[in-house]
Amino acid sequence: MKTLFLSFERWTTAIAMAGACAMLAVSASLGMFQILMRFVLEQPAEWTEVLIRFSLIWMVFLAIPMAFRQGAMVSVDVLYRWSPPGLRRMLDWAVSLAALTLIGVLIWWGFDYAARGSVQTMAGLESISMFWAYLAVPVGALFSIPGIIGNLIDPKRLELETAQ
Repeated sequence: MKTLFLSFERWTTAIAMAGACAMLAVSASLGMFQILMRFVLEQPAEWTEVLIRFSLIWMVFLAIPMAFRQGAMVSVDVLYRWSPPGLRRMLDWAVSLAALTLIGVLIWWGFDYAARGSVQTMAGLESISMFWAYLAVPVGALFSIPGIIGNLIDPKRLELETAQ
């Protein structure tokens, strides 16, 4: 069961990370397009600024699951290093429960906020609803749940290993 869940977690985290990388590529491409339009052709494309902003928001929220999985999201390094092994496991549980509580709040209020924002439109792109921009919060939070649980089951402390 543990290996099955960790396989599911790797799959969902990889999908979220691929989405985050795609959003980075979109924002970088739009930034280059904006520079070309504004400074070379002298015909600014205002809509690119809005799409860059929202693609960066999507990128951040889709990259959060990888940070949780690697144990780099909530850092309690000093407490962890000074604690005996038994207390370390309790600390892992406390951090995971706190993170899951936060994620639950983000999912609940994120969907609510996205639904309420569906009547708004993006400035510069009046044909697109703000729902799609606000949806980044609950979607990223949903993808974070397997990463948090996966880090509790099979801890990876990459920030502790690389710290000086």
